[in-house]
Amino acid sequence: MAAKKKWSKGKVKEKAQNAIMLDKNQYDKLFKEVGSYRLVSVSVLVDRLKINGSLARRALLELAEKGIIKEVETHHAQKIYTRAIEAEA
Repeated sequence: MAAKKKWSKGKVKEKAQNAIMLDKNQYDKLFKEVGSYRLVSVSVLVDRLKINGSLARRALLELAEKGIIKEVETHHAQKIYTRAIEAEA
């Protein structure tokens, strides 16, 4: 009789420890660096600044209001922004 197959437990993804509030350093970094990104979205901010998604959405709204970034595409699931170029503003 053949031995019973041993099933693997599968790969377990490590839980991200993203910040739920911006400290002074992250806030300054947000305004200094994000203006140079070509593509700005919630997922980009989460990945680069290690903040959670709801905080990233609020940050995008604030950056757009201040004219640092401009909206390119809006979808119900995600908004895509790009840096605001001075000549267009």
